[in-house]
Amino acid sequence: MSRRERERTGGSAKGAAGAKGAGKGAGKGAGRGPVSPVTVTVCRGCCCGTREKHPGVDHAGQYERLRTAVGDAGRVRAVQCLDTCAHSNVVVVGPSSEGRAAGGRPVWLGWVLADDMIEEIAAWVHAGGPGLADPPGMLDLQQISVSRRVGAGLPG
Repeated sequence: MSRRERERTGGSAKGAAGAKGAGKGAGKGAGRGPVSPVTVTVCRGCCCGTREKHPGVDHAGQYERLRTAVGDAGRVRAVQCLDTCAHSNVVVVGPSSEGRAAGGRPVWLGWVLADDMIEEIAAWVHAGGPGLADPPGMLDLQQISVSRRVGAGLPG
């Protein structure tokens, strides 16, 4: 049984680790609170989110519409640059802890420029996100592959 499985299920191996006292990582996961939600990371601050590259897009309005549409079903955050500028605007939908346990991994979406895509992303978050629900509508066509270096650089 892995450490994460023991923490999730309260497995008996936890007692052995906890007996070592308050060392580094002792009791990790205990009293942690609610599970982590689906996280939507929106690239902003470089070419994504700028009028120079996409002059017809209301980037600030798009971000606020996404935050409103996702609501309490997930977390929406903006970051400076995800280093995939050729695919701007880029959005990464990360699984909730439950979705990750079910095999879900972050899904990178490129060319997120239209309002219907914002609605589809929000619908996916409400349905459970990666690992728990398939992407709705045309989102599967927007999926992009990124290098491990870029993927590992995602904050949080």
